[in-house]
Amino acid sequence: MPRLEEVFARAKSRRRAAFIAYVMAGDPDLETTVLILDALNEAGTDLIELGVPYGDPLADGPIIASAAHRALAKGTRLHHVFELVRRHRAGDGAPIVLFSYFNPIFRYGIERFARESAEAGASGLIVPDLALEETAELRASAGVHDLQMPLLVAPSTRPDRAARIAAAAGGFVYVVSRLGVTGATGAPNVEQVRGQVATMRQLTTKPLAVGFGLSRPEDVGAVAAVADGVIVGSALIDAYRGQTGVACARSVGAFVESLIIATAWQGSVTHS
Repeated sequence: MPRLEEVFARAKSRRRAAFIAYVMAGDPDLETTVLILDALNEAGTDLIELGVPYGDPLADGPIIASAAHRALAKGTRLHHVFELVRRHRAGDGAPIVLFSYFNPIFRYGIERFARESAEAGASGLIVPDLALEETAELRASAGVHDLQMPLLVAPSTRPDRAARIAAAAGGFVYVVSRLGVTGATGAPNVEQVRGQVATMRQLTTKPLAVGFGLSRPEDVGAVAAVADGVIVGSALIDAYRGQTGVACARSVGAFVESLIIATAWQGSVTHS
């Protein structure tokens, strides 16, 4: 399994920020998810966050929450998610980080979840509803199986706490660009994001990936100028909503290609 730091180092060598795509496993169906993952890979996506469907996704806005409900209605379960990872990684696809709320992990068994994630070929786990103090057991099990756990830092997080979160984070720090839930509505506050990233640069040398609210090439370009990675989820799901099969994959490819172009650094932009 590739280390997540390698994803950002490779993108940096190409003078751009890493592009990280979030999609929901099983939406609109499992076979179309396979095609979506292939399309993301072919478009040049650096890292994929694969959502584990959950019925009460507290950090997610209506687009991702609806995708989770559609996937659950189609019967998507954890073993299907692991199989998606296995199929994608068997073809040398982009590294995958599983994005899951804690309840499905706890019910499945923490050690079992970590072990089977690693066996399937996942590179890491993101669990947005666990506070730093609640992550120790899961981080320990993940570490045993060589899975990295990026952790989230919100705009309201105090610097001393942000430093502790960054120290415990594996692979990269997920910088949340705004308070509230995910969603593609409204442009990000670029000045605020610049300030967040600048503060985090003083606290950690780990890669910083910014997510929540990025939807357009101009949003991606503005954030890519200061961050090591950009994360797009709701807008991507919205781009293929209502489609299945090859048509869905084509929509994904076209949308993502426009965003990846925007990750290129312009002029004298440098990243630490």
